[in-house]
Amino acid sequence: MSDLRFRTGTRPAAGIPPWSMAVAAMLAVQLSNALSVGVIEQVGAAGTGWLRMCFGTVILWMISRPAFRSLRRKDLPALLALGVVTGFMTTFFLGAVERIPLGTAVAIEFLGPLTVAGLMSKHRKALVWPLLALVGVVLLTEPWHGDIDPAGVGFALAAGACWGLYNVFTQHVGDRFSGISGLSMTIPIAALATLPVGLPQVIGGEITWWVLPAAAGIALISPVIAFGLEMLALRHMTHTAFGTLLSVEPAFGILLGLLMLGQTPALIQLLGVALVIAAGAAAQRDGARLTNPGPAEKSTAAP
Repeated sequence: MSDLRFRTGTRPAAGIPPWSMAVAAMLAVQLSNALSVGVIEQVGAAGTGWLRMCFGTVILWMISRPAFRSLRRKDLPALLALGVVTGFMTTFFLGAVERIPLGTAVAIEFLGPLTVAGLMSKHRKALVWPLLALVGVVLLTEPWHGDIDPAGVGFALAAGACWGLYNVFTQHVGDRFSGISGLSMTIPIAALATLPVGLPQVIGGEITWWVLPAAAGIALISPVIAFGLEMLALRHMTHTAFGTLLSVEPAFGILLGLLMLGQTPALIQLLGVALVIAAGAAAQRDGARLTNPGPAEKSTAAP
């Protein structure tokens, strides 16, 4: 992949290639989603998402205290919006994983950022890629069999819409706050935003002895480790290179679903995943930022 080059010409610490950190980050995200299935059975999808945001806040604040003194009034709308869409992106996606296979949920969710990229592109032909991905999703869900859960598809589409908005607001917040300092302010907002739907499920669920430690461990994997790896990768990669790598995330969803959840895709579903991946990679060729990058962009992930 010719665009996988270093941003500044410097090598990352210990000679670790930046693309490997990006791949590890994507695997961490899908690993956390697969591990969440057991917690969802105890406290529901919204309860699991809320616990992940709460424990993520605690861990992030232990690592980096939020720079509240540097906040300006005009920063608040983007921070609040990013926190809200982050929380519901996770909650909606876990609602989808509760009902449909992990790989299918990731592919459907991927329609969100692809559509936003197509609408924001200066070239109308960019809208071809979301349509190609939609064909792939149809092959994945096989609606002609009537076995797909409509609610699961709806939750995945809602998560995709949040993912598309997440990318838009991440650009604004990333231009203002560097690295983990932005996360340490948006993840608490995500926890507060999802509290009304998450807390009732936690209270009404079955909190056995392992649920809270499991939720804390999953939160350590994502958002903390996954987002941290993305930040390190982006310091040495172009956004186009990172976005192209990101397009293979549905394949990681299929892989983790197979290995950890026993979800075996059919041949036609694998073809559907391949179409989604191809659409995601092709869309990056016309990808562009909505605003000029600021000094913080180099250390801020835009998953």
